[in-house]
Amino acid sequence: MLEELYLSYNDLQGSIPKEIGELHNLKTISLGVNEFFGQIPSTIFNISGLQQMDLSQNNLSGSIPSYICHGIPKIQYLSLEFNELSGALPSQWIQCKDLNMFSVASNRFSGHIPREIVNLTMLQELYLPGNVFTGTIPVEIGNLHKLEKLELAMNELSGSIPSIIFNMSTLKLLSLQSNFLSGSLPSNFGSGLPYLEQLYLWGNRLSGRIPKTISNASKLTMMELAYNNFEGALPSTIGHLIYLKTLQLSANDLTIVETSSSENNFLTSLTNCRNLEVLDLSINPLYTKLSKAIGNFSHSLQKMDMHSCKINGNIPSEIGNLTNLIRLSLGENSLTGPLPRTISNLKALQFLNFEGNQLQGLIVDEICEIKRLVYLYLSLNKFSGAMPTCIGNMTSLQKLFVGSNKLISVIPSSFWNLNDILEVNLSSNILVGNLSFKIGNLKALTLLDLSRNNLSSIIPITLGGLQNLQILSLAHNTLQGNIPETFGNLLSLVKLDLSQNNLSGEIPKSLESLVYLKNINLSYNKLHGEIPNGGAFKNLTFESFMMNDALCGQPRLRVPPCRNGIRKGSMTKLILLKIILPIVVSTILVVLGIILWWKRPNSKNDQVERNCSTLGVPRRISYFEIVDATNGFDESNLIGRGSYGSVFKGKLFNGIVVAIKIFNFDSEIMSRSFEVECDTMRNVRHRNLVKIISSCSNIDFKCLIMEFMPKGSLEKWLYSHNYCLDFLERLNIMINVASALEYLHHGLSTPIVHCDLKPSNILLDDNMVGHVSDFGISKLLDEGQSKTHTETIPTIGYVAPEYGSSGVVSTKVDVYSYGIILKEVFTRKKPTDNMFVSGLSLKGWVSVSMPHAIIQVIDSNLLQEDEQHVDHILQATSSIFELALSCCTDIPETRSNMIDVVVSLNKIKAKFMQGQKCHI
Repeated sequence: MLEELYLSYNDLQGSIPKEIGELHNLKTISLGVNEFFGQIPSTIFNISGLQQMDLSQNNLSGSIPSYICHGIPKIQYLSLEFNELSGALPSQWIQCKDLNMFSVASNRFSGHIPREIVNLTMLQELYLPGNVFTGTIPVEIGNLHKLEKLELAMNELSGSIPSIIFNMSTLKLLSLQSNFLSGSLPSNFGSGLPYLEQLYLWGNRLSGRIPKTISNASKLTMMELAYNNFEGALPSTIGHLIYLKTLQLSANDLTIVETSSSENNFLTSLTNCRNLEVLDLSINPLYTKLSKAIGNFSHSLQKMDMHSCKINGNIPSEIGNLTNLIRLSLGENSLTGPLPRTISNLKALQFLNFEGNQLQGLIVDEICEIKRLVYLYLSLNKFSGAMPTCIGNMTSLQKLFVGSNKLISVIPSSFWNLNDILEVNLSSNILVGNLSFKIGNLKALTLLDLSRNNLSSIIPITLGGLQNLQILSLAHNTLQGNIPETFGNLLSLVKLDLSQNNLSGEIPKSLESLVYLKNINLSYNKLHGEIPNGGAFKNLTFESFMMNDALCGQPRLRVPPCRNGIRKGSMTKLILLKIILPIVVSTILVVLGIILWWKRPNSKNDQVERNCSTLGVPRRISYFEIVDATNGFDESNLIGRGSYGSVFKGKLFNGIVVAIKIFNFDSEIMSRSFEVECDTMRNVRHRNLVKIISSCSNIDFKCLIMEFMPKGSLEKWLYSHNYCLDFLERLNIMINVASALEYLHHGLSTPIVHCDLKPSNILLDDNMVGHVSDFGISKLLDEGQSKTHTETIPTIGYVAPEYGSSGVVSTKVDVYSYGIILKEVFTRKKPTDNMFVSGLSLKGWVSVSMPHAIIQVIDSNLLQEDEQHVDHILQATSSIFELALSCCTDIPETRSNMIDVVVSLNKIKAKFMQGQKCHI
């Protein structure tokens, strides 16, 4: 006569035995927190006397039968949360009259929330978060008069929150975060929620003001409204919520109204919240100062985050009263003045961020008294003087960022005692002295950036003992001596930058063995000898070694070939030859070139001139003019690097500013790619393609001279904080790109496929007109055919499936890339963004937003900057995404062609422009 079956927390595996359904007297089944998988046996749903069932936290799958309430009519507690159950919630089984707790949280249920849920009249707790429910929140939920806890978070619900929910007087928990909900809070918000304790609305699209009446929800302990579009002044009535523990309002458009008395503003009102533990107002344009009143905040306060809030003025010394703070973040503001010495009172502090302000004076010794500090961010300020000598006492430090200040001192010897530190950035200061051999003590170090200082002497060999180091930059110092052979022991090293020093000797061959090493910069030193050609060195370009004394190696690195048997004693002669010989030879060749130009323009005796193609222009451009135009390939003129070479900005003798693309040649493939590009450019002319002015080619050097695009790349304009493109600018640029591809695919006798289309290859002129570049590496195709091509490596994220897997090339490859870029431009999300994991992609993300959730994926900047035309922008973007998806189908034959794409985009633009006129 078993009535209760408790088997939770037993690591049980396999499927749930269907024989359990034969225990007809059971009232309770508890199988939670095991490893059961497969479907729930239907027999369990026929135990007529069952009152409680807990199958949570297993790996159960499948759906739930619609007759559930007929088989277990007395069920009161039903928890199926944290499984892999799917399907819809059928309306016919939401009829369990006695059910008071129902949870299917964190499954894969989809479809709408059934309106028949109103039949669960005894329901007190309803948990549906972490599923894929769509549509609106049913108004009928508001009629569940006993409901105390409502969780619908992390779904795909849209529309406004039914006003009736804000009048459910029994509610204690309301959790709707991370959906697509819009609309505003009612002006009397709080009046109908007298027992509400927890309110979670973050991560939606809610807008409007936070009502002053929110204080009527007087029992609130948790209020999280972050990542919405709330605006206006923060109501000081929030200070009346005396039980408040957590206040999260970050990433909105909220401000603080300054009153005649600074003691009466919002921040001052929070001093009444004596239980406050977490305060997060970050990423809001508060436009305020920190008053002394913050010293009266709750002694319970553990986290205060107000970074990126446009706060100015000094940091008041009263901040030292917040003795229980664990996290203090005031970065990216306009704070001035010194660090208050009272900061030493914050003994519990573990995270301190003052980065990106205008703080000045000394980094006070009192900061060393915060023994528990783990993260210290002080970069991008105006701190001066010496680094605190006591910094070695901060033994809990894991990250120290003090770069871009005005510190003038040696690195304190105590610093090298921070054995557990992981990341250090002291760059862009005026630090002097030697690097201590004790640097080898920092065994846990993964990042060390000491660049742009005045450090001198030699690099200690003990630095080679840091086997966890991934990034090392000592660039722009005055370091001397050899690169230690022990660098070959830096097993985790990914990036090494020793440029702009006075280093001499040879490049250690031991660096070839570093399997993770990708980036090396040894330029502007006094190195000599052979450049290694194994490991990471196989893929490096000449920029990594330029401006050294007497390096030798492969021709692609633009150094002389090495001669066997060169003795170190002969290096002085070699250096002299390197300096003097080029001057003599270049003078002779220039004079010879002038004579040949005037007297024998078609002469084939000069190797330099013989392979210089004019590409339709009357004047050849010599290698020496290119050197002069780029100031000897000076790093300040370097404007880009790619898989095929580097691009320099140059100024020709006639004053024309050009871009000079210099090719790396380490294989026959590279050589062929240059010839193909030259042939292609000779006949290709279109207003939206980068114009090729000339080229130059000799045995060891090949380049293209191209029209200079002063506004840079589309990628720069999309992702730089200093630039912003409005909706029409983005649309026009994508029309320009489509027009260029239409010409390449359909406007030539032999179609041209770009093969590597991406935002960095889309350049903008002074008028923000888009021009496609780097299409010369593409292959010429016979019309109507495709071919397999594996020599060009496409950029991850933009490559069509058939190209990435099999190397099959057709014009449809470009169409696919174009579709990805089209989505990227209007979402401002790269296809390689960190959010796209576990099967989620940019294409899939946009696809699931269609057609009703566009607002969740569109770049929010487009809506914020043009609020009058939000509806028109959303409508146009929906059409754009529909077109983009038609370009990105997996089957090439089903993709649009660029002729149709141009027509469609122009129609979208015309409709958008007409909508704007009608609105006006």
